[in-house]
Amino acid sequence: MVAYLFSGQGSQYVGMGKDLYGNFPESRAIFDKAQELLDFDLKQICFEGPEEQLKVTRISQPAIVTVSIAAFEAFKAKNKAIPGFMAGLSLGEYSALIASGSLTFEDGIRLIKKRGELMDEAARKNPGKMAAVLELAADKVKEICASSGAEIANLNSPGQIVITGKSQAIDKAVDLCVAAGAKRVIPLEVSGAFHSSLMAEAAQGLKEELDKTNILVPSVPVVSNYTALPQDKPGQIRENLIQQVRSSVRWEDSMRFILGKGITQFYEFGPGKVLKGLMRKIDPAVQVTNIEKSADIS
Repeated sequence: MVAYLFSGQGSQYVGMGKDLYGNFPESRAIFDKAQELLDFDLKQICFEGPEEQLKVTRISQPAIVTVSIAAFEAFKAKNKAIPGFMAGLSLGEYSALIASGSLTFEDGIRLIKKRGELMDEAARKNPGKMAAVLELAADKVKEICASSGAEIANLNSPGQIVITGKSQAIDKAVDLCVAAGAKRVIPLEVSGAFHSSLMAEAAQGLKEELDKTNILVPSVPVVSNYTALPQDKPGQIRENLIQQVRSSVRWEDSMRFILGKGITQFYEFGPGKVLKGLMRKIDPAVQVTNIEKSADIS
């Protein structure tokens, strides 16, 4: 049995999806549909850039989901295997819900577009930043966050934790992490303090959108970032997506849950190889295959 994983924000790059669009009618249909639903030229920005535009949250989020689902649909047309689980890193959870049939692609893109706008707006009102802490024990990072006012954004893998919060709190936490022996602390190029209490207003706005959205029982269990457990009840899915915006992403726990079910083969849909890299640290024995170009599918 296999599991399907879906890329998160930060994995975008200029040129992503162009090969899929040119080679698979299923991928082309997804891009064309997304283009109709969005108020910017998705194909131009994905295929040709500029990179500065592609990095903007309200653009990168629907772009990454579109590329991920374009890859998934092309793969699905040639491979009828049903996975045991699906999961996506933060933004990627929406791709997983679309792929599982819990959300329509149209509703998913509409939600992602609104999510990106709400997160950008919250970041403007409550400025902050994020940093990745490498090779420092999770308990120590949590202790430093408690004393500095920073928060845990992502528990990605052994030795990789992302912290988030107000700029002053992150600056203090970075100094403390370095003093405590962190191998490196890397500032992240993001527009705000995502997955923190500073996103509370964005979470409330997203709730209003989700309350208007039809959510179905997924055909395949989708493991939630918020609980690190499978979610199958529409009300639970809705609540988890609201909480996810302002809470820690428990990616390592999510992967360990799936691994605990005996799954040793994963497919990563979408741009980049971030999830493959994280899995290498979580369990180097398992196989992760990236699906983002025509050669990966054929």
